[in-house]
Amino acid sequence: MQPDAGAWIDRYLTHLHSERRLSPHTTGNYARDLRALVEFCDASRISCWRELDSGHVRSFAAHAHRDGLGPRSVARRLSALRGFFGYLMREQQMAANPADDIRAPKAARRLPKTLDVDQVAGLLEPTPEDALEQRDLAIIELLYSSGLRLAELAGLDLTDLDPDDRTVRVLGKGAKTRVVPVGRKAVAAVTAWLRLRPQYAGPGSAALFVGRNGRRLGPRAIQLRLRRWSARHGPGIPLHPHLLRHSFATHLLESSRDLRGVQELLGHADISTTQVYTHLDFQHLARIYDQAHPRARRRK
Repeated sequence: MQPDAGAWIDRYLTHLHSERRLSPHTTGNYARDLRALVEFCDASRISCWRELDSGHVRSFAAHAHRDGLGPRSVARRLSALRGFFGYLMREQQMAANPADDIRAPKAARRLPKTLDVDQVAGLLEPTPEDALEQRDLAIIELLYSSGLRLAELAGLDLTDLDPDDRTVRVLGKGAKTRVVPVGRKAVAAVTAWLRLRPQYAGPGSAALFVGRNGRRLGPRAIQLRLRRWSARHGPGIPLHPHLLRHSFATHLLESSRDLRGVQELLGHADISTTQVYTHLDFQHLARIYDQAHPRARRRK
């Protein structure tokens, strides 16, 4: 590839971070996808971006799939290419977007795993043994109470929580802000942590959740603390933030039947993303039917 190929990728990644406000995790994935494209272009003796056509992009996707990349990862790669080529068109480096009409292989629909209500209750029942465990309980309560994403929770400041109004303001995907309710028990757990927080946080710290060193607790640290809590107090299921988010959405939909309301609480831009939980709900109803309906019971 031309010498400045890497420079254009770096400019695009800066654009994603500063203008699109995408998470570091998403930006990192796109960086790997675009560097893989450069390697493909070098192997195919493509010297500049303008030489790429839809055949090259289709071949790039097919090679990735053949090398073991799953349909969802291939789809993400194509999404990264479409965005990057669109950026190059805006910068007058390409005349057309060769990835526009390329589709990834179909992926089997995977339903997210969830905890049932009793499992969640058992997870939140233990009494914290120290200040950091109180913080961890507050994190788990807040994740389940409000259905927050990991990055949204890690970015919370003290001023984002309103305990009196029982709401929290979060910065979601695409730098969109939303205000969501916080349950009574989650407010109590967070309030208990706030009384202990000065032991660790400095006077100028804005972060709601801080670590032993007084700095904001990062996403990776939150994941590790959830696993530790689950190993000590949990139902034997590996605990991660999205499992709590999925459980929140499923339990709320089972109770309310309000798909649009659940979409707003989760911060989904497209309701089709939320509709996966209607399939989970149907599975729940089907199990009840099979267990209870006289004509559905299977003979042993």
